[in-house]
Amino acid sequence: MLKTILETKKQELESLELPPAQQVTKRSLYKALREPNRQIGLIAEVKKASPSKGLIREDFQPVEIALAYEASGADAISVLTDQQYFQGHRDYLTAIKKETTIPIMRKDFIIDEQQVEESARIGADAILLIAGTVSDEDLHQLYQSAHNKGMECLVEVHAADELTNLLMVFTPQLIGINNRNLKTFSTTLHQTEEIAKGVPAGTMFVSESGIHTPEDLIQVGKAGASAVLVGESLMRAESPNLGIKHLFGEK
Repeated sequence: MLKTILETKKQELESLELPPAQQVTKRSLYKALREPNRQIGLIAEVKKASPSKGLIREDFQPVEIALAYEASGADAISVLTDQQYFQGHRDYLTAIKKETTIPIMRKDFIIDEQQVEESARIGADAILLIAGTVSDEDLHQLYQSAHNKGMECLVEVHAADELTNLLMVFTPQLIGINNRNLKTFSTTLHQTEEIAKGVPAGTMFVSESGIHTPEDLIQVGKAGASAVLVGESLMRAESPNLGIKHLFGEK
């Protein structure tokens, strides 16, 4: 699936038109997660669909969802901008950024400098970079380019050896550990427990995917996660507010 998505991204790059730059205040994802609103940080995701689950939320109002996340104490918001596989759009991010006051991260498959420039122009405070989509050296270039444009990066890994190889090239300020196996799309929180062993002391990491309950938060928190990125369970909830309350075991 990842290979298919990356081929699509390469095709999209050939016709990518950069939008006018938004004049926005940049906000730090790192600082927001270092001083979270609850015992563990929450990046809440605005996500309509996914390749593995299909349509997740039919009544999809991205700005309303984002505002509800913020009102419910999310520390940051992740916005899916991939159109073909996740039914997202870069305009969703721009609209959300204009209406909210917490950091907004662009979640897409970023493999080229043009997409980094595009992310800055649409108003992203941070971007997701995924190990294995390009070489670790190229990933470092994209990371530095994002920082030069005033954005931070969450650098995602899916395996212990992927993290080891990445750390030989550079140490990201924020590491993401994805609990989903990108080959099979199955999820297990043991991924976080195993991969966390290789995260350098003092480096913050975020556990992503497969997180649905207060028990899940405790499990990844014990493994050392400073924050979680949650999309599907919040999007399937009756409301974003109830989804976050359920996640944290709040009445």
